[in-house]
Amino acid sequence: MVPATYPDAPTMAQMTARMLLDIRAVHFNARDLFTHASGKQAPTYIDCRRIIAYPRVRSTLMDFLTCKVMRDAGFETFDVIAGGETAGIPFAAFVAERMALPMCYVRKKPKGHGRTAQIEGDLRPNDRALLVEDLATDGGSKLKFVDAIRAADGVCNHTAVIFYYGIVQAQANLAAHGITLHHLCTWADIIAEARRADDFDTATLAEVDRFLTNPADWRRARGLAV
Repeated sequence: MVPATYPDAPTMAQMTARMLLDIRAVHFNARDLFTHASGKQAPTYIDCRRIIAYPRVRSTLMDFLTCKVMRDAGFETFDVIAGGETAGIPFAAFVAERMALPMCYVRKKPKGHGRTAQIEGDLRPNDRALLVEDLATDGGSKLKFVDAIRAADGVCNHTAVIFYYGIVQAQANLAAHGITLHHLCTWADIIAEARRADDFDTATLAEVDRFLTNPADWRRARGLAV
């Protein structure tokens, strides 16, 4: 169940960043770039799936996420917790357990056989769903999952993630669809913590800073797809 006390948001952000760095979920490399799901290249990559392999980190972050959502959205706001395929499924299960709520999960597209279902579990008409995922970039995948929940007559106005890239446009995209984004930390929090603890050399962090300040210009300067 949910702990009775929990840190304030800035402390949770700093502690989340520290844990992600400790479990080597954060990768910076300005020479050998990472290719993201979008096909674009970047000097940054974060692998939140590693969290499930570290019980103490996993438990603490799920406590943080649950408490933050309930503090910001309300204690009796949801009827069901929904996980997005695939990374969101374990985190949705952990949050559902803490909130003592049913869980379902949303496929990226309807299953091609059987009931051809896109939502697995028991989502009932007018159920208020919290969509849980590992991270948010531009918000595009969240919109698709939310649309699927709404098409099944569910209500989904909130999504919660451990890590948010910090792209202002993503929050605007979600807000335009009536969705509030809840998150624990951003790249800014991770860079601040990495600097504090000397996790990466100064030159690497400076290059990552330049990229995050303006990804499009950074890619253009290197002849990469924007």
